Parts: sequence; C-alpha cells; structure tokens
Amino acid sequence: MATVKEGFERDLAQVHWRELRIHLRRDALVTVAGELDLVTVATTVASDDAAQVEAWIGAGQLSKPSAADLEAWETSPDKPFLMLIVQPYILIQTV
Repeated sequence: MATVKEGFERDLAQVHWRELRIHLRRDALVTVAGELDLVTVATTVASDDAAQVEAWIGAGQLSKPSAADLEAWETSPDKPFLMLIVQPYILIQTV
C-alpha cells in the first residue's frame, strides 16, 4: 500500500493559473514558498501537524494568495504552478 507521501509524489501536477483561478471562489488556494518542498508540506498538512503548519504560516511560507499575487497572475494566465490537493485546500507553488 502506498504511503501518503508516495500518493502526493504521484499526484504532483503542473498546471497553469487559468486552471487554478476557479478555486478562488471557495477560497481554497494556499501558496507554498519556493524554498519548501511541496510534497513535504502536503504530507504535513494531511497529517494535521498543526505546530509545523503554524510555524510555516508565521514565517510567511504558507499563506493565502495576496491581492498583488492575484493581480499579477491574472495578467499571465499561462503562468505555471505545481499543485497538490489536500482537502479542502489546493496547495500551489510557482514554478
């Protein structure tokens, strides 16, 4: 049986902004800083490691997209992102 981490490694996808923008309606997008490993973050969120998640939030490494981010991405609908779904969130990281 595959581990949660292996599942996320398999599910890691590259998508464009135009494919992600629909998730704004339900406020599901969470940006992950480039210095973090997206699979590790997804695994940590899925395992409910609140202390680590709060540390990343406090350090500004895990956040909702800012208004400036959204404005910039809207001008570049082909901007690539890595994406993982950790219900109810969509974790994204710029490529």
